Amino acid sequence: MTETKSKWESLQQKINIIIYGTNTPAGRLFDLVLLGVILISVILVMLETVEGFDTKYHDEIILLEWIITFFFTIEYVFRIIALKKPWKYIFSFYGIIDLIAVLPMYLSLFLTGTSVLTIVRAFRLIRLFKILNHPHFTGQSIHLIDALYASRGRIFVFIYFVLISTVFVGSLMYVIEGPEHGFTSIPTSIYWTIVTLTTVGYGDISPVTPLGQFLASFVMILGYGIIAVPTGIITSEIALKSTKSEKKQKKTPCANCGIEGHSKSASYCFNCGSSLKND
Repeated sequence: MTETKSKWESLQQKINIIIYGTNTPAGRLFDLVLLGVILISVILVMLETVEGFDTKYHDEIILLEWIITFFFTIEYVFRIIALKKPWKYIFSFYGIIDLIAVLPMYLSLFLTGTSVLTIVRAFRLIRLFKILNHPHFTGQSIHLIDALYASRGRIFVFIYFVLISTVFVGSLMYVIEGPEHGFTSIPTSIYWTIVTLTTVGYGDISPVTPLGQFLASFVMILGYGIIAVPTGIITSEIALKSTKSEKKQKKTPCANCGIEGHSKSASYCFNCGSSLKND
């Protein structure tokens, strides 16, 4: 009984290393294969919506979809087996997405119209962040998140100002142009303001009167500034975070691999594990 348990635990450990071990060769290879399968799956979902392609290669697409579904099913089962507390994965964000990515093909055997849910597989591309689990990538993502968090107050105030501006300009344009020129209601006018302010310009509604055209010109010019402001806020915050981070890092590269950016309190290189005492 003890021997059977130890074999099971050994198998569980091996599966865990392959599936969850992002820093092991086997784990990285598995993640790259998984990412490739996810990309193929997403491409198939897109091609399936192309009428001419689907008509010509419908059977081949369905066959590939089943192969991919089988692969995802095995992966999902292995992820559960590899954990001592599998419910933590099952009810996690990734676990729910993985389950939804598997179900549509099986449900299609009993129900129609469920194949559209396969588009959820595109969410599995988020696993790319897991594959890029390198200290440099992790550090940069942390800097970006910190910058967004630190800028949240200014960004909120800015968005509030933009919303107030769109309501004001939309209401003014409704009064100036009126229903006879396509501005049939204030919500429609606000829609036009947002489209113009973001420099999208669909052209489905456009002002005709000189005053309306003048206001439209003002909104277009204002749009460039509105696009630049949040970018500037976040960029300045990222630059500030980077400056603070650089002050906390060792400038001397690792003697073994040449990588820089270690913490001043670090004793070993995060890339190769060599001692930094001689740095």
